[in-house]
Amino acid sequence: MKGIIGVAKYLDENAEMLANEIVQEISQNPNFEALQEELEQAIIVYTEFIRFLGKSLFSSENNVPEGLVEWSKTNGEHTASQGERISIIITRYPPTRLVFIDCLTKISIEHGLSSEEVVFINKRFNYLLDISIKETVIVFEQVKDEIIKKAQQEVLKLSVPAVPIQDGIAVLPLIGSIDSERAEYILENVISKILEMKIEYLIVDFSGILTIDAIAERYLFDIYSVLRLQGIEVVMSGIRPELAQTVVRNGIDFSSIKTYATVRQAIAAQKS
Repeated sequence: MKGIIGVAKYLDENAEMLANEIVQEISQNPNFEALQEELEQAIIVYTEFIRFLGKSLFSSENNVPEGLVEWSKTNGEHTASQGERISIIITRYPPTRLVFIDCLTKISIEHGLSSEEVVFINKRFNYLLDISIKETVIVFEQVKDEIIKKAQQEVLKLSVPAVPIQDGIAVLPLIGSIDSERAEYILENVISKILEMKIEYLIVDFSGILTIDAIAERYLFDIYSVLRLQGIEVVMSGIRPELAQTVVRNGIDFSSIKTYATVRQAIAAQKS
């Protein structure tokens, strides 16, 4: 155990030097690609990891050093926020692992450790590295999911605008594919904006719709009902025959809603 403690102290005292040597050797691998600033960041990351490893060697148990999990989470959050792909992280670990093991084995031999002690240090290194990878990937995915969700919400805001075209008249153009998420967004967010616009006549235009599912159809019918209760006359335009057939097959009764071939016809009908 005395020899292992000597290695632990050596790692702690020489962490930055070792990190520089490891990064330099890794960067010479023809399958390892990284920008200079990424290599500089790797030196910082590996320096901290080597110190964590050194601290862990003072215990015979597979205890995770305090701070390693939070450190790994920070790395995952940083990588995700920079727009990196998870594959970039994962593909760099195999060559990194091999260089680390060679380095640790060399240091262990220089400190006169037995083969069992060398195996112990390498097992501890692999255990901590795998813990770090797991925590990094988990946080990376969480941050990416949040970024994607936020982007989707922004797209939803842009994809369902209510457009005023004349006094008291507005058009709600529906474009692309309408699923339950988009329909729910319209129900929960767009309706309140329509009410704020103080319009009397709303044309829901389906001419840009590619597909629509049954749940979304019911949401749209709910939207119609809510607006009608608020005193707004709601009509629909641009419902293609195939879309109308889908609506009927799904058991939605749109017979009570006025429909027109085009927005222009709907406007003309309101004036007459």
